[in-house]
Amino acid sequence: MLTVISLVIVVWVDHIVREKFDGKKWAVPARVYARPLEMYVSAPLSQEGLEFELRRLNYSRVRSLTKPGQWLVQGDEYRIFTRGYDFADGAESSRKIRVWLKQHRIERLQADSGGDISLMRLEPLEIGGIYPNHPENRVIVSLSKVPPLLGETLIAVEDRNFVNHFGLSPKAILRAALANLKAGSVVQGGSTITQQLVKNFYLDSRQNLARKAIESVMALLLEFHYTKAEILETYINEVYLGQSGSQGVHGFALAAQHYFSKDLSELNSADIALLIGLVKGASYYNPWRHPERATSRRDLVLKVMYEGQLLSETEYHRARALPLGLVEPHKRQRQSYPAFLDLVKRQLLKDYKEEDLKTEGLSIFTTLDPKAQNRAELSMAETLGHLEKDYKLTNGSLEGGLAMLSLGNAEVLALVGGRNAQFSGFNRALDSRRPIGSLVKPAVYLAALEKGYSLSTLISDAPVAVKGPDASVWRPRNFSRQSHGTVPMFEALAMSYNQATARLGMNLGLESVASTLRDSGVEKPFTVVPSLLLGSIELSPLDVATMYHTFAADGFYTKPRSIRSVQTPGGDTLTRYALESERRFKAASVYMLNYALSLVMQEGTGRRSGLEGMAKQRVTAGKTGTTNDQRDSWFSGYDGDRLMSVWLGRDDNGTTPLTGSSGALRVWADVMSHLPARSLTMAKPLELEYYWVDPQTGAMSGENCVGARRLPFEKSQRPQEKAHCEWRENPVLRWWKKVWQ
Repeated sequence: MLTVISLVIVVWVDHIVREKFDGKKWAVPARVYARPLEMYVSAPLSQEGLEFELRRLNYSRVRSLTKPGQWLVQGDEYRIFTRGYDFADGAESSRKIRVWLKQHRIERLQADSGGDISLMRLEPLEIGGIYPNHPENRVIVSLSKVPPLLGETLIAVEDRNFVNHFGLSPKAILRAALANLKAGSVVQGGSTITQQLVKNFYLDSRQNLARKAIESVMALLLEFHYTKAEILETYINEVYLGQSGSQGVHGFALAAQHYFSKDLSELNSADIALLIGLVKGASYYNPWRHPERATSRRDLVLKVMYEGQLLSETEYHRARALPLGLVEPHKRQRQSYPAFLDLVKRQLLKDYKEEDLKTEGLSIFTTLDPKAQNRAELSMAETLGHLEKDYKLTNGSLEGGLAMLSLGNAEVLALVGGRNAQFSGFNRALDSRRPIGSLVKPAVYLAALEKGYSLSTLISDAPVAVKGPDASVWRPRNFSRQSHGTVPMFEALAMSYNQATARLGMNLGLESVASTLRDSGVEKPFTVVPSLLLGSIELSPLDVATMYHTFAADGFYTKPRSIRSVQTPGGDTLTRYALESERRFKAASVYMLNYALSLVMQEGTGRRSGLEGMAKQRVTAGKTGTTNDQRDSWFSGYDGDRLMSVWLGRDDNGTTPLTGSSGALRVWADVMSHLPARSLTMAKPLELEYYWVDPQTGAMSGENCVGARRLPFEKSQRPQEKAHCEWRENPVLRWWKKVWQ
């Protein structure tokens, strides 16, 4: 009877052993990566930007390149020993490259041998993960990717007879028992690597004879069903080696990143010795808390390596002389991007189950630009602090959110959910929907241009009153409380006149403006009432960025995307998130709108807040927005590479002293001035031509007429009447007159 029971137990244990070992061994989190840095001749890249990327990827600055993950600079030449990476569209091999930068652009890009390189990418930066509910984290690595020295040393230290035993080591058990008996306590263990794997992989931490018996049976069964290589590989990925916040650090691959910010392949013999030393007790030998203990344990492992002829005498003494080489304490916690990761998760959950994202070890390749994100975070926090100081506001009373898109493909480059960018709470970039004020005005003017209006069309900025269905009367007023008579459309938009915009919108019809908003990308429902014309519609910074991207992208609507592709742990692509665009507006109409929005920056409400220096470097376009009682400060604008929408205000919807130009524009200008970019260039449609007009009458004028403005028109809608021309005296002629007098 006892034999039958024992057999049943063995069969049951055998089933457990094989089911877990053959199945999905671990719930492996999805790993999220930023976009890789792409380098090619003429690509925008500053010295600061390149060094920032290299530091974030933990490349070491050295005097001579000897291995991947290193860089040096000689004058204006950067030399980099890249690590290489298996991208979905092909592998980028590890190699030495030379990069020359000039005026914030790549001037030359060559291999170390001298051949030109057309395009190359550095490996993407890991920016976060989507973790399982249990507190374990690991990076799975195959045995073929493990440095031979690590595997050989692990066996030498933890289980010298690993290759020959069958799961149990009677000699080790007897030796440990005698040592423990002599000491009167447990001072030595007799467990093999296989037994250690069983403890960690299958069993809990309880200690009793029954558990020890099951452990032994499981070890024997593991050895019976699986090869030594399979057992060792699983152990290397399972073993506990430390703690990172609430997540346990399991496996040597993750431990290499945690302690040294290195790939497993980049570890030297001293690094390997320290990690293997931690197997005995990761907490007791914690190298940050107990460096002396850790060093002593590391040196003991190095001695084993030397005695086992894994290191030469010279290598042994050189390794012992090295410092622990730990990553600096302030770099231990990886940079977190909670607002952006929130967007990534929301987009992923449309296509994937949450459980799969937490357990299948997927690789998520995103659009995040680390340099742009870092600058956006700094600018938001610093500018809000300056504003509170300048206006004598309570510290911490102002908040903000911003969204930055790549112009043309609407990839999300940066997302800031609040002044404390590391806080993973309320995401203002996505969820703070506030009235957008004058940011709505481009939609009103675009609706007019679509219906045949021109930039010189005259509209009245006189007071306006609109009766509502409940007998109420809406009386919008200009911010300055002054009226400006009859003005051309380009001036009304550039100077953000409320009365002129409201009158124009009512003439067009509210539904026409609402349709323009929907076509530009506004998907949130909104109420179509007269106040819509001055921005009563409530949107988030990302919603606004989506709308303005349609204006900036020549009238093509493109849904913002934060993900480029999703891959399996084996490198197979599951999903590619392709670019999808649709023309929503006429090219001529959008061109004229963008021309008017560039005037906002040159002579309108966007002409302030430290933009003078940047304005000399590049052409930009944008629009300020301020809501009633200055509760919300908005700005949305773009250059030739990026578009960014910024909101500032108070979470309690209280009043502020800020306008769009004195608040949000300052954040926008600070971010954009720190990023290399091109001027906004607008390809003029064939049906447009520039003409000189008199802005007071809208009639044709001439280049030398006083007050004349050069504006784009559809050729069929050029002004027919001619304005009276008061000749503008030539400056050269004026100088000669002065000389003769």
